[in-house]
Amino acid sequence: MEKKAKILVVDDHAVVRKGLQFFLESNPSFEVIGEAESGEESVVKARELKPDIILMDVRMPGLNGIEACRMILEEQPEIKVVMLTSYSDEESVMASILAGARGYILKKVDTDILMRDLQRVFQGESLLDPAVTQHVFEKLKYLTKAPSADEAVQTLNQLTSQEKRILSLIAKGKTNKEIAAEIYISPKTVRNYVTNILTKLNMSNRTQAATYAASLGLVNGAEK
Repeated sequence: MEKKAKILVVDDHAVVRKGLQFFLESNPSFEVIGEAESGEESVVKARELKPDIILMDVRMPGLNGIEACRMILEEQPEIKVVMLTSYSDEESVMASILAGARGYILKKVDTDILMRDLQRVFQGESLLDPAVTQHVFEKLKYLTKAPSADEAVQTLNQLTSQEKRILSLIAKGKTNKEIAAEIYISPKTVRNYVTNILTKLNMSNRTQAATYAASLGLVNGAEK
């Protein structure tokens, strides 16, 4: 008898969770063993239920899906996390990959394709929605240009402690609004900080900055 893939569904909208459960359980290859409405709850449920796959929403209040993915995989690297989102922005894609996600699928995907892709992940493959694949591989080249220790120190010395903190949050996939809420400043102030960071790093966009931050070890809050 074919082993069913045990799936944990994580989304802050109950309608989305129930809809996904309905479609997934119509396929004999899948068994939805639980659901969570927040990143925090997903970490607990992953520990308790030990799913094969976690279908994780990216944008959630509090602990977002990218951070939850990172925390879960630090404890249970065998779990396969697939990010499910309405957004195809490069920054979230890169942050998801850096967090260890096996895939990044847009919510507008046809349910048959979603189930096919989850089966592929269960069998050990990694996947990305075609709409975002090109952007990912264009940006991954920055990871091959990791700075030397001296270059890293020199770069970080240009940033204030607040700028370093904001850069690490950018690398975790946080939006300006989420960053503002976390460090208790206005979104406009965050935008100003981001502009200053990009100027100091001589970079043109947040994705480059996020990837560079990961190469410096700032994703986990520590410098190399």
